[in-house]
Amino acid sequence: MGKATVIPFGPQHPVLPEPLHLDLVVEDEKVVEAIPQIGFVHRGLEKLVETKDYNQFVYVAERICGICAMGHSLGYAETVEQLMGVEVPKRAQYLRVIWHELSRIHSHILWLGLAADAFGFESMFMHCWRLRERVLTLFEKTTGGRVILSVVCVGGVVRDIDDAQMAEVISVLEGITDEYLQIMNTLISDYSVKNRTVGVGYLSHEDALELSMVGPFARASNVNYDVRQFGKGAYGDLSDFQPILSNEGDCYGRVVVRCKEVLQSIDIIKELAAKMPAGDIAVPVKGAPAADAEACNVLEQPRGECYYYARGNGSKYLERMRMRTPTSQNIAGMVKALEGCDFADVNMIVLTIDPCISCTER
Repeated sequence: MGKATVIPFGPQHPVLPEPLHLDLVVEDEKVVEAIPQIGFVHRGLEKLVETKDYNQFVYVAERICGICAMGHSLGYAETVEQLMGVEVPKRAQYLRVIWHELSRIHSHILWLGLAADAFGFESMFMHCWRLRERVLTLFEKTTGGRVILSVVCVGGVVRDIDDAQMAEVISVLEGITDEYLQIMNTLISDYSVKNRTVGVGYLSHEDALELSMVGPFARASNVNYDVRQFGKGAYGDLSDFQPILSNEGDCYGRVVVRCKEVLQSIDIIKELAAKMPAGDIAVPVKGAPAADAEACNVLEQPRGECYYYARGNGSKYLERMRMRTPTSQNIAGMVKALEGCDFADVNMIVLTIDPCISCTER
């Protein structure tokens, strides 16, 4: 047995796109323990509810994370609407979900490109980001923004998607599908990818449940949990929704789950576009949350369940706004998956878990 050595890993690292800091206790080439250090990019966004009213804070919430921006503005708005008893028009619910699923596609394809680059497939990295660019162009045409969309408001949405724009959305997604399938099938069937991911970073079904993992990380360990199953909003009008699961529990399983979720999101958007109801896209919201009124909400972000909590104080400024993001929930599972791995596999394990430090350190 070799002597234990502590190796600092991050927060700035050439192969990790996120400012994640780990202290790795290593014996020879094996990681004995991983100790996470968080707080490197903490910004104190939740404190801003004291100076931004509940309408203005929508734009703060979506700046928690650029990749998850749409989801954070949606999750926050739904929480305040629940706090104030606001009923959102059906068309607005559909539009929200369509943009949210587009955001999931953009997030997963971005991640897939980074994963391909880590495997050494630089051309595949560029192909993934070329497809992602088409999704960002759809955002720009339908909302005016490419990453920060600023389209959700308390009571609905501020922009509509007309029939011509919706037809373009579907056309672009159908055009993406064939190219994406080629990329996905190449990646998940490649020998070198399997060699670096199969059996690496294993997290059992029992550990995933015990550590309360969420998102693709949990579903790759066969945890049948996805907030979209609750059927909230437009998700309740889907003819059928079944989470993408894998029983591998390793890096390869996490790659497969995320790859297939892109195709699932495309199907969701196509179904909702076909069922899009007519009507208003927002309702006027007046007044302020009652003093000591509380509300909580969950939303399936690209990385998993995100929990939102809000408390009013009788004024237009919330008393408290709190978010528990998927990555903060998944840190314990990431530490578990790193235990016993080869030091050379650390970056691959972290990449397949897909942590978002911007979301975690608010």
